[in-house]
Amino acid sequence: MIKWTTIRHSIFFKLSLAFLAVGMIPLLVLSALSLNQFTDQVERNTENNFKQMLLYLSKNADDIFRNYNEISKNMYYNSQNIADRHGIMLEEEINRLDRINLMTINDFLKTILYSDTHIENALFVRTSDQAVFNQSRVNKVLDPNEPFPPVSWSYTLTGEQKLLAVFPPHPETYFGSTRPVITFARNLNDTSGKLGPEVKVLGTLYFDVDLDIFDKLFQQVVLDRRDEVYVIDSNGYILYSNQGDKLGKRFDELAAKRSGTRMLYSEPIPFIGGQVIGLVAKADFFASLTQIRSNVIIASAICLLALLALGALFSRTFSRPVLDIMRLMVRVESGHFETGITTTRKDEMGRLAHGFNRMIERLQLFINDAYVAEIKRKQAELNALKTQIQPHYLYNTLEVIRMSAVADDAVEVADMIHALSNQLEYVIDFGEEWVTVQRELEHLKSYFHLIEVRFDRRIDLQIELEDSFVEALILKLSIQPLVENAVQHGIRPKGGKGTVLVKIEKSGEDSLAVTVYDNGVGMDEETLTRLQSQLAEGESVTGKSIGLKNVHARMIQACGEPYGITIESKPQIGTSIQMLYPLRREELRYEKN
Repeated sequence: MIKWTTIRHSIFFKLSLAFLAVGMIPLLVLSALSLNQFTDQVERNTENNFKQMLLYLSKNADDIFRNYNEISKNMYYNSQNIADRHGIMLEEEINRLDRINLMTINDFLKTILYSDTHIENALFVRTSDQAVFNQSRVNKVLDPNEPFPPVSWSYTLTGEQKLLAVFPPHPETYFGSTRPVITFARNLNDTSGKLGPEVKVLGTLYFDVDLDIFDKLFQQVVLDRRDEVYVIDSNGYILYSNQGDKLGKRFDELAAKRSGTRMLYSEPIPFIGGQVIGLVAKADFFASLTQIRSNVIIASAICLLALLALGALFSRTFSRPVLDIMRLMVRVESGHFETGITTTRKDEMGRLAHGFNRMIERLQLFINDAYVAEIKRKQAELNALKTQIQPHYLYNTLEVIRMSAVADDAVEVADMIHALSNQLEYVIDFGEEWVTVQRELEHLKSYFHLIEVRFDRRIDLQIELEDSFVEALILKLSIQPLVENAVQHGIRPKGGKGTVLVKIEKSGEDSLAVTVYDNGVGMDEETLTRLQSQLAEGESVTGKSIGLKNVHARMIQACGEPYGITIESKPQIGTSIQMLYPLRREELRYEKN
């Protein structure tokens, strides 16, 4: 009873009930209302889509017939221009000269044949002697035993003397082939004389078109397995269909309507007075609607069950992280900062857990900072005591030694002592952390003078610096350790002469790159990888990497990421060490120091 009372007063329990009420009631109402509306909409869309498909087919079929009509009119090009034909009448040109449009009949047929890729054969039958001229793509030969043209074609053309005639698909029997083609035909009427009610036919142009042109058109639309689509001419003959066994037959529209199992839709083909007819099985047409209706009902039931499950889990899911935070708060109050909340959630509860973890981390950092600040305060006091010891005694002593060397004509020794004195003065000056590039390079030259003398000038120092970066600021004593590392561990092991190059240039928009190159022994890939890992992970190092580690650590502390040292090296070629600084000028030095 106590447990139920606790749950009943929980805010998460109340939110769960509200969640269920707000989710379930609209879901049930909307599911009932939208099911009918959605079903009606799908029915209309399905019907409209099928009609749009038929409209697309009829429009393109009409364009095909109009295109072949224009091709057939090429016979009349220049037929009335007597000047170009040198006074030769059209009848004389065809019957006596075997020409059409100032070219031989066979050349004209070739023009027709290659005017469209789907035209397989082109024939011309001259009326005066029934001579048949033909051209085909594969050099076919007319079968002398097969009359051309068929009598039914001639009868059709007699009634359509001025129009394009379209003959349903038929095999090329006159070429000894069973391949089905559609034949287009047009009479060539004598237009060179006076026009009257009687039209004199000089010949007839026939050309066979491959059904592939309609195959490609029908491949552009999506048809179900039992859908039937027909291209019908004005006489009811089937010019093309996806039912190949019905080509050339008459389409029985009344029988299709009486069957009662199919729905019939049609779109006209104006040019030939035909139409595109589509037959769709009612069962297939509404099968998708039945499936959609079932899916909607199932989806509604699943959503209802999901709401119930979510409502049951809502309180537990959202209360658990809050309870975890409350338990951890008790531990933090006791001074335990070593634990945190482990979570992978990205929602508000996850952000709350991450915020609590950050609070613990910052509390621990604040405590550590207070401890470190106290240590640094003590160290600062010690450094202040050290800086009170004036270094003038050491400078004066070195100056006495140098003057003694000059008096004994030991100029080189005097120069070395002078260089050492300059270095000591530069190093012992505790007051500056950031210096200009110019001052750092002056110190480097003093140091390298000792290196040149020590190694009989076999090691050379080169400096590449643009004048605009002379006053740029870098960390004090950052270049000399890298140059020393290049000499000791790069050039000396190689033996012989060597060169150290210090190059200072701009990197990107607001960074300064200081790179130290040497042509020494370099490093193998394993050594280079280990050294890069030590710098990246902050591991303690020994030997030749101490100088690199110290400079890198100072740069990270002073500049932050992504500044620091990067290393590249090739065995027996050399090593390059680059320091990347933020680009700062002389006027910011005192503020930074």
